[in-house]
Amino acid sequence: MMTMRIGHGFDVHAFTTGDSITLGGINIPYTRSLLAHSDGDVVLHALCDALLGAVGLGDIGIHFPDTDNKWKGVASSLLMQEVIKKIDRLNYKVVNADITIIAQAPKLSPHMQQMKLSVAQMMEINESQLNVKATTTERLGYIGRQEGIAVHAVALLALNDLALNDIVSQGSI
Repeated sequence: MMTMRIGHGFDVHAFTTGDSITLGGINIPYTRSLLAHSDGDVVLHALCDALLGAVGLGDIGIHFPDTDNKWKGVASSLLMQEVIKKIDRLNYKVVNADITIIAQAPKLSPHMQQMKLSVAQMMEINESQLNVKATTTERLGYIGRQEGIAVHAVALLALNDLALNDIVSQGSI
């Protein structure tokens, strides 16, 4: 028997001046950048929140606060590595994840497969366990006005019974 946990993450970043954005660990040339304390990879931020939420560890703001200069300008792939270590220590493994990028611009379809491969590698899962898709808001709202990008992510994690029995016997839950 497997114990399953699901988590949902959401993140949004506004555009600022620049010449590229990072999404899913991939640098995408664009006429602007994303405003953030780290590299602004809104895909990885939402996914980190989903993973942390699934195991009850809050969100990335708790673990990597924007008030700590240690994280200023850091690649979000490093944040993802740290989150994966945290869920591994709890004996959870990713079953699958589903990511929806909401952006009017830039055009993301040419980058989707590369993003999927990049994120799957960071999460140490097979590409078949990950779905990455994009949509627009049909020019409605702040995303439609091209003021920023938002991402929803959902992750399903599993804990095997042996690991669960060990945790219960140690009084951790």
